[in-house]
Amino acid sequence: MNLYEEEYFERKLLKVGAVVLFISVVGVSGYVVIEDWPLLDAIYMTVITLSTIGYGETHPLSPAGRIFTVFLILTGLGIIGYGLSIFAAFIVDGQLGRVIKRHRMEQKLRALSKHYIICGAGETGRCVAEEFIKTKKPFVVIEKRRDAIERIDYRDLCYIIGDATRDAVLQQAGIERAVGLISALDTDRDNLFVVLTARALNSKMKIVSRLVDQESEKKLLTAGADSVVSPNRIGGMRMASVMLRPTVVSFLDLMLQREDKTLRIEEVTLQVGSPLLGKSLAQSEIKNETGLIVIAVRKRAEQHYIYNPSSEVLLEEGDTLIVIGDISQAAALKQLAGDNGLDKKTKLSHYPGF
Repeated sequence: MNLYEEEYFERKLLKVGAVVLFISVVGVSGYVVIEDWPLLDAIYMTVITLSTIGYGETHPLSPAGRIFTVFLILTGLGIIGYGLSIFAAFIVDGQLGRVIKRHRMEQKLRALSKHYIICGAGETGRCVAEEFIKTKKPFVVIEKRRDAIERIDYRDLCYIIGDATRDAVLQQAGIERAVGLISALDTDRDNLFVVLTARALNSKMKIVSRLVDQESEKKLLTAGADSVVSPNRIGGMRMASVMLRPTVVSFLDLMLQREDKTLRIEEVTLQVGSPLLGKSLAQSEIKNETGLIVIAVRKRAEQHYIYNPSSEVLLEEGDTLIVIGDISQAAALKQLAGDNGLDKKTKLSHYPGF
């Protein structure tokens, strides 16, 4: 059962509850008006009548009162019986537990801030989620199929069973507070809808979209995606790399899959106020202080990369360091650089892959 069916069940229960409340009010009012009973006696008589407990009449009933009681019993039995059947089905189908779980999930979603949204939990989306789990990034997954969500092995997973192309679902995921969104749906059409909607709801966030058909690249970028990624292109490059550079691929796989350490190639941008500004790489002592290896520097002024930079390279505001090491080491360097990672919106058509 999906989210919409659960909500339908909840609405039915609420309607039944509203009708029971209405009949109860009618019963109390009837005894007060017809029999001129005190309010407490009227409430007591209504409850024992609708619940069919039948302790006996609170006071002797007039003929009109007896007719009203018969009407109340017949009406109440039908409504309460129907309500109990709905509630029993709700429990037997396991929906009560799901509703409680969903309400708890909604509380977790409301508490999220500066997080990422993953739209789609297929093969691509699941790989994205696993990487976010390893690198300890806060995120929420939006997926229509519950079985796809259940394939993500993470106890504290935040997720929404719903359609990521809908404004209300993205707002439930806290898109106004999110720093990034990845649209990994199966078709370019759906990804285009997500990108358009997400960009309208949050103009500052970074958006990365999956690309299925090469012809859709321009449309996705025009719609508001900062980057598009083609799994087919990356898959092809990966296959070529396995054939031509098997040792490199093996090294990178081992680096990504190690369980004792989460080694990654990270980027760190130097911000205003960083104590690293104005120093050379040698003077910054990044390797000694953090254990990271600087493999490239992207100079902001010249907009180019310096590969295997010399120790004399001067660090300036806006320069981006490409480093390799453990994510905890990278986090220490980001703190030193004043890089919170929230304002990066580099336009890339394709990630080169391995």
